[in-house]
Amino acid sequence: MTHKSGYVNIIGNPNVGKSTLMNVLVGEKLSIITSKAQTTRHRILGIVNDDDFQIVFSDLPGIIHAPAYKMHELMNNHINTALIDADLILYVVDVTEKTDHQPNIQRLNETSIPVFVLLNKVDLSTQVEIAEMIKVWNERMPDAWVLPISAIHQFNTDGLMQRIVEMLPESPPYFPKDELTDKSMRFFVSEIIREKILLHYKQEIPYSVEVAVDSYEESEKLVRINALIYVARESQKAIIIGKNGAAVKRVGTEARIDMEEFIGKKVFLQLNVKVMKDWRDNETQLKRFGYDEN
Repeated sequence: MTHKSGYVNIIGNPNVGKSTLMNVLVGEKLSIITSKAQTTRHRILGIVNDDDFQIVFSDLPGIIHAPAYKMHELMNNHINTALIDADLILYVVDVTEKTDHQPNIQRLNETSIPVFVLLNKVDLSTQVEIAEMIKVWNERMPDAWVLPISAIHQFNTDGLMQRIVEMLPESPPYFPKDELTDKSMRFFVSEIIREKILLHYKQEIPYSVEVAVDSYEESEKLVRINALIYVARESQKAIIIGKNGAAVKRVGTEARIDMEEFIGKKVFLQLNVKVMKDWRDNETQLKRFGYDEN
């Protein structure tokens, strides 16, 4: 029997459920999920292996139509790459969003890559509304396959997975069959910390923060991790730390629990907060944080 492999890129506007879908399809929590927009900043690969196929899913940042920082421009570069290197594109639409899709539709209609339009969060809509949306999207993108789904409730995700496998080209695997992702453990540690910051801080704070792992030392029973939380201003540093260090302690405690589950070992986590002004427009620092990787 022939082997099939392919890159399946998940794109869409911010906060439409791309990361939730990625985690469901891969069967592991690789992408952080919060209710805030622009949660995903990097391109994250999730690899699904079977005897006869390998699917390389790619969770991408939400499309930013008006970039405010150099960081946003680099995040959008992942989208440009995704429209070139995919074997299949999953365009995720939140059925409750009011965003103008026309710029995205035009680009997707111009590509020769097969496109699935996934109408996500259908549990928040009625059957009549969903039927109308399917009709509208079939008219907007006549060459695409339109499917209503609910990633969080795993509605229609099995059928989606089956159709993806059918669409894969014949190819040997791109990665060893025991690999789950292309990202390092340091990357996922930093993402776990950033997820807790997104969950517990309001307004601009989560969007002004980046996390970098300064050291990662693993022994047989324990992993020692030192991580730096970078902020753009001194006032933000005080908010992250909180009164008597209570806020950052909560972040550290919750992050450590998730890390122990993810890594499978006890974790000692040390967090420090550092000010780095204008890091979102500093190309050198953005490169250090991995924003230039495609």
